[in-house]
Amino acid sequence: MKLIGLDVGSKTIGVAVSDALGWTAQGLTTIHWNENQIHSADKQLRTIIKTHEIGKAIIGLPKNMNGTIGERGEASQRYADHVKSVHGIEVALWDERLTTVAAERILLEADVSRKKRKQVIDKMAAVMILQGYLDQK
Repeated sequence: MKLIGLDVGSKTIGVAVSDALGWTAQGLTTIHWNENQIHSADKQLRTIIKTHEIGKAIIGLPKNMNGTIGERGEASQRYADHVKSVHGIEVALWDERLTTVAAERILLEADVSRKKRKQVIDKMAAVMILQGYLDQK
């Protein structure tokens, strides 16, 4: 069963998928959406789920550094419930603290331009969320 990793922001959703064996995560795309219209990413996500035969979604849960869940974490929890009910797949939340910071650092070390970093940062964060989940299994 393949898994999908999602880094959910207010304007974009970074997307990564696992290989069939569940060993590695690969960045796939960034979906542009409107958080205030929760269904705005459904069509693109449905296509990805069907095309890649996804059985489970791993959604990043941005916790505060003290472990509490703030506004962004609550938004991720709402989106996780939405994905489960609309797309009918299992969903797990994964602590994503510092994944965007780590993704930014990796891209800086690779000397990726600022413009290019902006285009791939969400997808890279999704890879880190999914790979973290895969590694703990």
